[in-house]
Amino acid sequence: MVNQGFKRFGVVVKDLRQSCCSVPIQIGDANWRLVANPNGNRQADHFSLYLEAITEPLPSGWRRYVEYRFTIVNHLSEAYTVHKKGWGWFDKNNKNWGIRDMVPVSRLIPINGGFLLNGEITITAEVGVLEVIDTLSLTPQIEEISTDRGEQRAHDDSSSSGDLQRKDDTIEVNGFQVLVSQVDEVKALFEKHPDLAQGFSLKNQHIKNAYMNALLDLIKTLCKASKELCVEDLKKADDTLSDLIKAGWNLEWLRKKLDQALEKQVEYDARIRELEKQVKKRKLALEEIETDLEKEKAAASASLMSLD
Repeated sequence: MVNQGFKRFGVVVKDLRQSCCSVPIQIGDANWRLVANPNGNRQADHFSLYLEAITEPLPSGWRRYVEYRFTIVNHLSEAYTVHKKGWGWFDKNNKNWGIRDMVPVSRLIPINGGFLLNGEITITAEVGVLEVIDTLSLTPQIEEISTDRGEQRAHDDSSSSGDLQRKDDTIEVNGFQVLVSQVDEVKALFEKHPDLAQGFSLKNQHIKNAYMNALLDLIKTLCKASKELCVEDLKKADDTLSDLIKAGWNLEWLRKKLDQALEKQVEYDARIRELEKQVKKRKLALEEIETDLEKEKAAASASLMSLD
């Protein structure tokens, strides 16, 4: 693969009732645009974002591998800003890829939520495009999507600034090209699970790396504290795990952990809902007692007045 370029661009959504597009941006030999759909795609309650190749006509045999990262800016705090990333193969039959559940629309609407500024929502896209030349003889190099304001990368950079290798350099570990910051984690995985990728036999190095990144992201998700997760997060993790297993990864050990985590989370959520119901009932009972108390006070006051 050959790196065709990397660019950051964006779009401002002025009306949450209709879709809108960014101005066309040229990356490599094609024009691209960001499509924002507040009405969702197959998920009506979620905001959807898509990257679209709009050059017409596309050359015969045109095919590009693209990594993208979408951001919905929160003006109150970077901690609330929404970031999601993905990748896809673009060709004449697949001209758009994206994320259909970027964020619930209900989260964007509140005036004090930080996403609306003067009635507008700001969205950015960071896009890296590679041209497919010879997947067997070339080592893919794609410019890493940068982050602003010191944000933590998808995979933590633990190497210091004095390291001989740059943080975005890659090293081969068991047939996978991984970032310097990921080497120890990947080595530990293969030491503990030597047959981890025994049934995984893709030749395209970049797709292999994408699968490895998906696995590392999955493990990172499962390492979060229970209070940071919800059943929906674990169900998405379950979908990712199923895809990895279908592709030939030996992950039954991770399947057991995920099943246990999902079972516990369902129990926690059920318990929380039950406690919320009890709290609601007790609040209603308290309100009734307070109402009776006010009635008694009024009756006592009326009785005293009648004695005057």
